[in-house]
Amino acid sequence: MAATKMEAQAGSSLSREIVVEAPQERAFRVFTESFDSWWPREHHIGQSAMKQAVLEGRQGGGWYELGEDGSRCQWGTVLVWDPPRKLVLTWQITSQWQYDAAFVTEVEVRFSPEGPRRTRVVLEHRHLDRFGAAADQMRQTFSSEGGWNGLLQRFARAAEQPA
Repeated sequence: MAATKMEAQAGSSLSREIVVEAPQERAFRVFTESFDSWWPREHHIGQSAMKQAVLEGRQGGGWYELGEDGSRCQWGTVLVWDPPRKLVLTWQITSQWQYDAAFVTEVEVRFSPEGPRRTRVVLEHRHLDRFGAAADQMRQTFSSEGGWNGLLQRFARAAEQPA
């Protein structure tokens, strides 16, 4: 089982990494194309329960949730789409857990092969200082098991399943 490693939390970013027992291409594909298979249903901000988590695989694409009532709740956009090496997303969810088109932090995810069947995945959430007075609280939330640590563990379990 993959273990999440905490990285330095200097400045206004937070970094986490995990090594998954899956080739680079598969790790990237599971993170993106199979995003809905590992993103937890309780991690939603829309008014309705989440039916599906979507990450559109292209620069300029969106990432958002679809509610069981048919609603769509945006989370951000895809800034960089470089399969199977890198993905950069805007995180446009405020400390009040609401989408705000004018609020932008960034999530970069890098996939580096460590052999034919092993990939190091490094996730960096940048510009946390933009949360203002709530920056420390948000850093703690993102650092928790309910945050990026737990999410990367869920992703790793999905990526390590037989294809």
